[in-house]
Amino acid sequence: MALIKSLFDSATMEEQLAKMQKEITRLKWQSGILTLLLGAVGLVAFTKDDTTRFKEISVERINVLESDGRLRLVIANQSRSPGLLEHGKPYNPPVPGGNRPGLIFYNDEGTENGGLVFRGHKDEKGYYSATGHLSFDQYNQNQVLYLSYQDDNGDQNTGLHIDDWQKTPAFWDWRVDYKKAQQLPDGPAKEALLQKIMEPRPGQKAFAQRVFVGKNESKTALVSLSDRLGKPRLQLLVDSNGVAKLNFLDAQGNVTRSLSQ
Repeated sequence: MALIKSLFDSATMEEQLAKMQKEITRLKWQSGILTLLLGAVGLVAFTKDDTTRFKEISVERINVLESDGRLRLVIANQSRSPGLLEHGKPYNPPVPGGNRPGLIFYNDEGTENGGLVFRGHKDEKGYYSATGHLSFDQYNQNQVLYLSYQDDNGDQNTGLHIDDWQKTPAFWDWRVDYKKAQQLPDGPAKEALLQKIMEPRPGQKAFAQRVFVGKNESKTALVSLSDRLGKPRLQLLVDSNGVAKLNFLDAQGNVTRSLSQ
């Protein structure tokens, strides 16, 4: 009986060893598969392309942001176009949006510094108006370089504009003062205040057009150079009849010398 029991125990041990061997083999396979899966996941993580491709997308507004959430560009239809922002916050008082379909650009500080805006429509009487405007703003000021197309039922002003803007105060502060002055009762006090706001220093306006290259409402092709008060002083032009001239003007706008072909 002892011998039989010993043989039975030996057989049981062999079975247990065989089971253990199978379990070890199974664990090795699982470990190998898991290692392969982790390696594949790591490879995908390091080679993943974050770009998503679309053949077509329809939206009302797209905000392009920096990684920290700062706004850099807005692409929007008219109703969802943004109001004016300075340092990422609305002007005080706010200037609402909803009227500038196109693209609005923002600088590193979240302040608007240019854009591309376009509109055009015809009213119930058949009169049309159209605008195309690409602008670049001076730091903390309004536009100083812009391409503009303005068409009021055939009266067009189209061209390149270069403006002067004062360095201080910032545009949003200047705008507040100007709007407040506009709301005053008509009279000498209002006119004097507006004059001071528009010309804070003698001989230098708050803003003035210095260069225009384009076509005006009279269909004259024109290059106009102006002084710091925005008064034209030199004009190179070809009028609608094909007459070419070079005009020199004084500070009052009078032609002091004219050279024709």
